[in-house]
Amino acid sequence: MTTGRVNPNFRLEDQGIEGLGNVYYNFMEPALIEEAIRRGEGTLGQGGAFLVSTGTFTGRSPKDKHVVKTDSVTDTIWWENNAAMSPTGFDALHADMLEHMKGRDYFVQDLIGGADPAHCIHVRMVTELAWHNLFIRHLLRRPDREDLDDFTADFTVVNCPSFRADPARHDCRSETVIALNFDRKLILIGGTEYAGENKKSVFTLLNYLLPDKGIMPMHCSANHATGNPVDTAVFFGLSGTGKTTLSADPGRTLIGDDEHGWSDRGTFNFEGGCYAKTISLNPEAEPEIYATTSKFATVIENMVYDPETKELDFEDDSLTANMRCAYPLDYISNASSNALGGHPKNIIMLTCDAFGVLPPIARLTPAQAMYHFLSGFTSKVAGTERGVTEPQPTFSTCFGAPFMPRRPEVYGQLLRSKIAQHGATCWLVNTGWTGGAYGVGSRMPIKATRALLTAALDGSLAEAEFRKDPNFGFDVPVNVPGVPEVLLDPRRTWDDKAGFDTQAQKLVQMFADNFEQYLPYIDEDVKAVAIG
Repeated sequence: MTTGRVNPNFRLEDQGIEGLGNVYYNFMEPALIEEAIRRGEGTLGQGGAFLVSTGTFTGRSPKDKHVVKTDSVTDTIWWENNAAMSPTGFDALHADMLEHMKGRDYFVQDLIGGADPAHCIHVRMVTELAWHNLFIRHLLRRPDREDLDDFTADFTVVNCPSFRADPARHDCRSETVIALNFDRKLILIGGTEYAGENKKSVFTLLNYLLPDKGIMPMHCSANHATGNPVDTAVFFGLSGTGKTTLSADPGRTLIGDDEHGWSDRGTFNFEGGCYAKTISLNPEAEPEIYATTSKFATVIENMVYDPETKELDFEDDSLTANMRCAYPLDYISNASSNALGGHPKNIIMLTCDAFGVLPPIARLTPAQAMYHFLSGFTSKVAGTERGVTEPQPTFSTCFGAPFMPRRPEVYGQLLRSKIAQHGATCWLVNTGWTGGAYGVGSRMPIKATRALLTAALDGSLAEAEFRKDPNFGFDVPVNVPGVPEVLLDPRRTWDDKAGFDTQAQKLVQMFADNFEQYLPYIDEDVKAVAIG
C-alpha cells in the first residue's frame, strides 16, 4: 500500500526499489509520531517530544564510512581520509539491501539540502524507522507541500538499520556501513540506528559537490546581527566545542547550527533544523535550546527520563554523553526566516583544548587562520564517536575531517580566498580547559566565552590591548570588560607554572608534527607561521 503525497512519476518503484510492504510518502510530524509509537520505536514525552534510544550506536561510525571508487572520483577524493569501496562491492551491497527490504514498510521524505535556491540539491530519504523520517524532516529543508507533486531527487539516501553488511562480499569494514556512490547518486546506510548518519551523509555529499562551484562548504554554525545580515559570523568547530550553544545568541539572529555554504552571494544554511547536545543543558545559560526539549515533535535521543512523568535527566549520561535533541529551526525564536546571511565579517574557530594551554580567545592573521583551519585542533568529547569516553586530543582538518571527501587544501584555499576577498576577521576561541589540563583544571566558563565573543562581534575587542602569545604567535587580549584578567593568560591560571610550560611545549610539538603533512601543499606565508 502507498500512502501520502508524492510525484506519481517518481515513486520508489521508478527507482528500482520494489516489493516493499507499506510505503509512507512525506508524512508530516503528527502522522510520523503516530506511526513511530504504533511500531514501538519510542515514547511520547513532555510537550509532545519523542523519546528514542539508538541502541548500540550512540554516535557516528566514521571508520564504517566508504566512498565508491569510480573513475569519475578517483583523482578528486582524499583517499587517505576516506575508505574506498569497489563498484562491485557496492553493487552487491545495493542488491542485497534491496532484497532485505522486500516486504518491509518504509518511510520516504523528499527534502532539500541548502537554503540558497541557486545552490541547493534535492534529496530523497528512504528510512526503515518512522522516527528517522521525523528526524531528517527536521534536519533538512522541507519543500512546500504543492512542490512535492513534481519533486524529483538529485540523490537518494536509503537507511536500513536492520540490514547487516558482509565485509567480504560488500568490500566494507564491518556489519555497519555508510556507502556513498557519486556516480549512482546513491547513499546506503545499514546496521546503525544513530540518526546523525543521515544528516552527515548529506553534508559529506555537499562537501564534495560545492567546491566545483566555487562554494566553501563549512562545518560551522552561523548567525548575524539582528536586522543586519551583512554582519554575519560563522563558528567552525567539531561536535562538543560549542557551535550550537554559542550561535544561539538571543541578541543575534540564528542562521543555522552546524552546516553552511559560503558562495559569491553570501552564507547559507544547508539544514532546516538543529541537532543539539543536551548533556548538562542549562535553562538559564541556554534557554532557547532547553525549551525545545519539551516542544511537539522534537526528537530526544538517548536521554534518561522518569518512566512516569517523562521528565528528562540532563545529567545522567549512563546511556551516552552524546545525548541530543533534534528540532526544526523555527523552534528557536530568533532564527532566520530564510537561513541566509551575508559574507562573514567574523570567523570564529572553536577548539576544545584538553591540555589547558590555549587562551580563551586569540586574533589570527589570514595566514594563521589557514594554519589553524588545516590543523583543526580540538579534543574529541565523550560520546560523539564510538569508544570515546573522555576528551582525547585530536587534529581534525577543516574542523570536520570525517565529512571532507576532498583534500583539505581544497577547502583551505577556498576559505583563504574568501577571507581575502571579503576582509573577514578571524578568531581562535578555546571552550576547553583552564587552570590545568583535563582532570585537574575546569571547563572554560561559558559566561566568559560569551563576553569575549560579544566583544569580538561588536568590534570593541579590536580596540583592546593585545600581547603576542609566546607559544603560538597569535595576538591575545590583555584585558576585556566582564572577563577576569587572569583567565586571558592560561599560564597564570595554573598553580604549577613549570607544568604549564611542559604541557605547552608538548602541544606545540603536536601541532608541528601534524602540520608536516600539509607543507608540500601550502604557500610560504602559511609555512612561516607553522609552529616548530
